[in-house]
Amino acid sequence: MRISHIAVALVAPLALAAAAPGRIALSPAQVREAYAAGLIDRPIRTILDVRAPMTYGQFIWNDAGVPPGPAWIRVDLHAQLMSVFRSGHEIGTSVILYGADGLPTPTGKFPILAKLKDHRSITYDNAPMPYTLRLTRDGVAIHGSNVRWGFATHGCIGVPKAFAAKLFDVVHVGDEVLVVSDKPRK
Repeated sequence: MRISHIAVALVAPLALAAAAPGRIALSPAQVREAYAAGLIDRPIRTILDVRAPMTYGQFIWNDAGVPPGPAWIRVDLHAQLMSVFRSGHEIGTSVILYGADGLPTPTGKFPILAKLKDHRSITYDNAPMPYTLRLTRDGVAIHGSNVRWGFATHGCIGVPKAFAAKLFDVVHVGDEVLVVSDKPRK
């Protein structure tokens, strides 16, 4: 498993300029490089200043000073990380769980189809799936989970429950989720 942060893949740490406490501003050249590498599909102004690899169950949420606006989510299955953006600024990042070999998490661009705060699985023994954000009609979703080493999902994207609650509050039905799994192109 590789756990890193989007900033590590985007640019060398010395090329980054601090935007505000806890944030790193990206230059237009860095954003173009990220597009070319297939890391993003829309502009980003700042990312969270995450200086060390995160481990299972960890997340960072910092939306202080970020203006209201549209939110979108980027899930990197290869890095096992989710990034949440609002108005071009990363406001949250978390280590994730994803689908096991028999039930892989699909990749692609998905709109959030429904938000279900206290959902339980119909398929998997009434298992709790708090703060569900449904991505597909056949049940793939982002939801609160016990994010620990050795755990997986049945195709969903699991995030720590406290992170899921914050995410649930900032996204809307129709907001986009980009799920990628490949290593960045060089």
